[in-house]
Amino acid sequence: MNIIMDIESIPAQSERIKEIFKTNAEKEKQFIKAPANYKDEEKIIDYIANKSAEIDADLDNQWRKTSFDGGFGHICVIGYALDDGEPVTIYNGDGLGEDDEAKTITQFYDVLRDAYGNNERLPIFIGHNIIGFDLRFLLQRSIVLGITPPSFVPFDSKPWSDYVYDTMLKWAGSGNKVSLNKLCQVFELPLKGSEFEDDFDGSHVWDAIKNGEIEKVARYCSGDIYRTREIFKRMTFSE
Repeated sequence: MNIIMDIESIPAQSERIKEIFKTNAEKEKQFIKAPANYKDEEKIIDYIANKSAEIDADLDNQWRKTSFDGGFGHICVIGYALDDGEPVTIYNGDGLGEDDEAKTITQFYDVLRDAYGNNERLPIFIGHNIIGFDLRFLLQRSIVLGITPPSFVPFDSKPWSDYVYDTMLKWAGSGNKVSLNKLCQVFELPLKGSEFEDDFDGSHVWDAIKNGEIEKVARYCSGDIYRTREIFKRMTFSE
């Protein structure tokens, strides 16, 4: 059985984590000093204000980057398809609630257990950068939330594992990268975000979520499942 999967992640939603970032930024501001050659009081005030603004901007950038960090970021949508079945997305609420992520992960694991059953042959998990990101992020979130995953999920797979097919690694080779969009261009497939009239890719996920558009993110995720499966078929000469 093939399980094609993709996750969509957003920055840390824990108030505790947000407070840590804010506290670190405030500590950094305390050490701002104007250069010794600044004598005019107004220039000194402006310098400190500008540096403080830079720290605040960097704080926001650092916080947004937690969407790539399984220790801090959150999963808002999980998409999957079983063999040639229709892509399915799992999400709860608006993706921002304290329990939304835990429910989504738990439901995904329930799907995996039901799909796998007692088959003797382990399923193959397929995704783009699935080893370096999706599976790793999912495992880290499961540990943080205390959710026990199915034993057959290949979290620690090597690139040559028979139970994971990473389209990025298989195409670019270990240590190299290739975007899903580039492979779509290579194989003449609809590009990422082509489900919408406006441009949409992973960098737009957080903005969509905070604007209450989780259905749009889910649709985007479904599109990536379709694209990844088509690329997998082409790369394995199964189409």
